[in-house]
Amino acid sequence: MLSSSQPALVAPVSALQFRDFRLFQLGKLLATLAMQMQGVAVGWQVYAITGSALDLGYVGLVQFLPALLMSPLTGHVADRFDRRQVLIVCYSVLLVCTTLLFVSSRSAHPSVLGIYAVLALVGTARAFLGPAASALMPNLIPLENFPSAVAWSSSIFQVAVIGGPALGGLLYSVGNASQVYGISIALELITVLVMALVRVRSTQTSSKGRSFGDLIAGLRFVWEKPVILGAISLDLFAVLFGGAVALLPIYARDILHIGPQGMGVLRSAPAVGALAVGVLLANRPLRRRAGHAMYACVALFGVATIAFGLSRSFVVSLVALVVSGAADMVSVFVRQSLVQLRTPDEMRGRVAAVNLVFVGASNEFGEFESGLTAAWLGVVPAVVAGGVGTLLIVGLWLFLFPALRDIDRLDTPAA
Repeated sequence: MLSSSQPALVAPVSALQFRDFRLFQLGKLLATLAMQMQGVAVGWQVYAITGSALDLGYVGLVQFLPALLMSPLTGHVADRFDRRQVLIVCYSVLLVCTTLLFVSSRSAHPSVLGIYAVLALVGTARAFLGPAASALMPNLIPLENFPSAVAWSSSIFQVAVIGGPALGGLLYSVGNASQVYGISIALELITVLVMALVRVRSTQTSSKGRSFGDLIAGLRFVWEKPVILGAISLDLFAVLFGGAVALLPIYARDILHIGPQGMGVLRSAPAVGALAVGVLLANRPLRRRAGHAMYACVALFGVATIAFGLSRSFVVSLVALVVSGAADMVSVFVRQSLVQLRTPDEMRGRVAAVNLVFVGASNEFGEFESGLTAAWLGVVPAVVAGGVGTLLIVGLWLFLFPALRDIDRLDTPAA
């Protein structure tokens, strides 16, 4: 018999019993499918037009800069205004952007600068979308169900990251970019309608006026919490150096010779590994030694990146990317749990904005870093060097953030 001091066990599927959590995740699933499909189409289009690794890097850079420049404001908006309404506006802007890409793709000579301009608007919408979505999720379910929600949210996201690129690559290979964008428009329209049906259980958005100190409060909070700072910065630098997604059009066309459909499969591969681990974590959450698990899996991510960089076999490349996604999922699970459960609700939007700048830096800016390094060193040396850099970062962070290494349980909420 359990003593009264012991917390009751929460069923792994507990978060799915809440209607608004299910609707929220459905909307995110459809929107992520659309964005992942677009990622394949945009990457292949840009590389087909320019044949430049550096131009592929710019695809990530123009999406990252808005998040970097506006992160204090985006977090403040998520904490001050109705988060659901912010999501509806952001998804509507993304719908407009996809429509612009569709119109551009119908041109006989699409402009790369025009594509970059639309992607900058996409980055702006996502800069506001990320903090609002991250901060809203704890308002849809009781906090005791939150670990289940993190695992299922991550798993559902990975389903979209698997299906989106594969579907985008297939549509592009049998048709063209216009077909990819057309399907994406339909998915994003449904997303807006679904989000309008979501009801929020509780929220603590602030009506206070905006001040400079208030805008940077999220950054100050993260800086003063070594465990949170260590978790999100480890993910930042590991993926920044170890990411190879931006270079997949080059690998698909010039190294592995598998075309846009094969590129879609490669782009889906990390999500296959992440989904498998996400489902495992939903049913068997990390209960002990979470810090050790995070460091070990980030190191495994670096090793998998090196293997992918050196591979000339489609099968070996596929397996390496699956392993990289599985390893990264553990890092994502630990980081999200720490950030959400150890941050007060009234601060979640601003802290989420800081977290998402770090995540955006590791993904979008990482794409620019990969393109720039590939232009200097060549594609294969750039990917291998990135994997080695990830391993070096793990060693350095073990020394700089021992508190993160020593994290045991994740279910400790904010004081």
